[in-house]
Amino acid sequence: MRVPLSWLREFVDLPAVTAHEIADRLTAAGLKLESITSYGHEIKNVVVGEVLDIEELTGFNKPVRYCQVEVGEAAPRGIICGASNFSVGDRVPVALPGAVLPGGFEIGARKTYGRLSDGMICSEQELAIAETSAGILVLSPGSPIGADVVELLSLRDEVIELEVTPDRGYALSIRGVAREAATAFGVPFRDPADLDLPASAESGYPASIADPTACDRFVLREVGGFDPAAPSPLWMRIRLLRAGMRPVSLAVDVTNYVMLELGQPLHAFDRTRLTGEIVVRRAREGETLETLDHVVRKLHTDDILITDESGAISMAGTMGGLETEISEGSTELVIEAAHFSATGTARMSRRHGLVSEASRRFERGVDRELPLYASWRAVRLLVELGGGTAGPGVTHASIDVEPVRITIPAAYPGRVAGLTYPREAVIRRLEQVGCTVAEGADPQCGGGPVTGTGTVTGGDLREQLDVSDGETDLLTVTPPTWRLDLTDPNDLAEEVIRLEGYQRLDSVLPAAPAGGGLTEGQRLRRRAGRALAAAGYVEVLAYPFMGERDLDNLRLAADDPRRLAVRLANPLSEDEPLLRTTLLPGLLKILVRNVGRGAGDVTLFENGLVYRPVPGAPATAPVLGVDRRPTADELAMIEAALPTQPYRVAAVLTGEFERSGWWGPGRPATWADAIEAARVVVREAGFDPVVAAATHEPWHPGRCASIHVGDVLIGHAGELHPRVAEAYGLPPRTCAMELELSRLESAMSGLAQAPAVSSYPVATQDVALIVPAATPVAEVEAVLREGAGELLESIRLFDVYTGAQVGEGGKSLAYALRFRAPGRTLTVEETSAARDAAVALAAERLGARLRGS
Repeated sequence: MRVPLSWLREFVDLPAVTAHEIADRLTAAGLKLESITSYGHEIKNVVVGEVLDIEELTGFNKPVRYCQVEVGEAAPRGIICGASNFSVGDRVPVALPGAVLPGGFEIGARKTYGRLSDGMICSEQELAIAETSAGILVLSPGSPIGADVVELLSLRDEVIELEVTPDRGYALSIRGVAREAATAFGVPFRDPADLDLPASAESGYPASIADPTACDRFVLREVGGFDPAAPSPLWMRIRLLRAGMRPVSLAVDVTNYVMLELGQPLHAFDRTRLTGEIVVRRAREGETLETLDHVVRKLHTDDILITDESGAISMAGTMGGLETEISEGSTELVIEAAHFSATGTARMSRRHGLVSEASRRFERGVDRELPLYASWRAVRLLVELGGGTAGPGVTHASIDVEPVRITIPAAYPGRVAGLTYPREAVIRRLEQVGCTVAEGADPQCGGGPVTGTGTVTGGDLREQLDVSDGETDLLTVTPPTWRLDLTDPNDLAEEVIRLEGYQRLDSVLPAAPAGGGLTEGQRLRRRAGRALAAAGYVEVLAYPFMGERDLDNLRLAADDPRRLAVRLANPLSEDEPLLRTTLLPGLLKILVRNVGRGAGDVTLFENGLVYRPVPGAPATAPVLGVDRRPTADELAMIEAALPTQPYRVAAVLTGEFERSGWWGPGRPATWADAIEAARVVVREAGFDPVVAAATHEPWHPGRCASIHVGDVLIGHAGELHPRVAEAYGLPPRTCAMELELSRLESAMSGLAQAPAVSSYPVATQDVALIVPAATPVAEVEAVLREGAGELLESIRLFDVYTGAQVGEGGKSLAYALRFRAPGRTLTVEETSAARDAAVALAAERLGARLRGS
């Protein structure tokens, strides 16, 4: 909201303070300052002149006039001018040599078109009064010759621009800001809406309200005999421009002026284009309307319309229709002022992508008492400036609305702030806001604190506000009609606190509540992230959205549970309307972006939630009101509609895993590195993972491993399927792993148990077995563990060999077996026997044989 201070001072007797001081006071009152702009202060030496003579110069490609202008000096000045919209005897602004115009443009005497031009005759654009102008600014005939034009036209002004939050709709008007300024400086406020309405029992143009939920007050006034050629006065055009609106015509400018002044949007209809009674209703199926911007809009059945017998003529509170707009020949006007539903206007504006100055105000809430006064203010201006005649009657359709009454303890604002506010100060501040304050509790509400008559029981709010049953110092407050945001005791407390000054509140940090620190699951997630980072992976954060194309690129089967996803009602992108069911799509897209920008060796990881809908669950959760606590059944319905949200960790890698350099060649990332990343995470949970060959999309069927902890499947790792890499544009042999940390957390047994450490020495035995090439390594390891018995502390594969020495179709696996007893030193015979037992079991189950035997 742009507020010219000259306009503001009409309604508030502000002291002699600067614009910055005024802005500081308004900021302290809760109105955020955006900027302060000065106008007219740089204009110097521009005076009123009278045109004495005009000589038309010929022989040029455009009209050129040499004018003799009297500026109050001894002799007239000769000035060259190319405009032709003025004549001898007119009073015009003249920039004398040495003058400065907006933008730092300096004027001097110079020879042009064969004459000496001793100054410049100015247009509205050159004086920064208008964005464009067709010719010279012609002043009123009574303007004194030689007078300072800046003072005469009041061009010097400061404009404060405020950012108005959605709950302060009243501040989108000079009236609302003036009221805040008067309170901030403690000076009287003159309400521009305090008008004497003409007494009239006669009705005007017929109108009615068909849907009370769309509109509860509708006012029409008529103006006849209006002169459509009458210009808007200069003072009005200047104020509109300073406030950020472009002057159009007198009728339009008057409605905009009153809207800026009072905060009530108005609309003017051409009466000759109206057909029958005007009705405010909701749109019907299939209705359309061509709006003033020449767009034919298909209307929704929830849209609020102003209609006549011909159909829709305006989108209420948003934009008028083209068919009934006023034109250059309109002499009979109907001025409309109404109070439309804030939520209905906001939804209609967003539905059609149509934001106007009117919709900005209606969706924030407009004073429902204003239509009668604002419409009369507009009619008076049209009659005064446009030579019209006010219609004898007024149309006033109204629906009774019960006022909100709020009963609170007088000490409640102080309890919220942690201060003590005197009772008189609380009442005074609420009255300054415009509230009506009465002693005692509202008898209709049972004597307890209540928000609105009958909406919340007194007992409920007594507990909420920490009010004892014996408290008797209660106030019943009726908020003003322009403060629709004041609906409960906390709103009133906020008003008292902000007007008493936020600077009075002590900056005291609240005591931190005692807690148990991080949960075991949170510790695991942090440990897993640190471990992957230490292993060379870089953490990233991807958007939690995906599309059907991602599921296709991952080659997921039609019945794959990952295809069952939550669809967003309002997605950021139509290509990604689903909540992710796996972390891989986001990671792979980030990997593609890095590779495409020249980073060929990349290792990334992410941990976060995925969203897995429960089959058969409701598609949407119920939308509940905020006037009461949800019931147990309602909470159960919400829980049933929510998807499960397991926590996962995933990693992707491509290029060199070990970098090459002067020290020698590097090593490319392989499926084994992806599996090792999974091992790193599982070991952080205190488990030794079981790795087995598996087939699972989107991994390569021959290079994919499943990761288990005991009998629980944790996830998968390996090399991506070549077609998946191709679909995403990834390098060949890109690898990935994905684990479900939530399952790891479930497998953890509360407090971590430190492993028993034996003080006795370890005994090591190496064994190399030849097995068929297709035998999984994990299966060999499992058999050796079982055969070695309880003395085996750990087993590690340190060599894999294939070649002529082991024969075709076989492979050699070399393991290091570590044996240790908790309470004694093992003998060579014991460790040899354990090793032999392990080898024997491997020979029995897998057909293994010792290498070299």
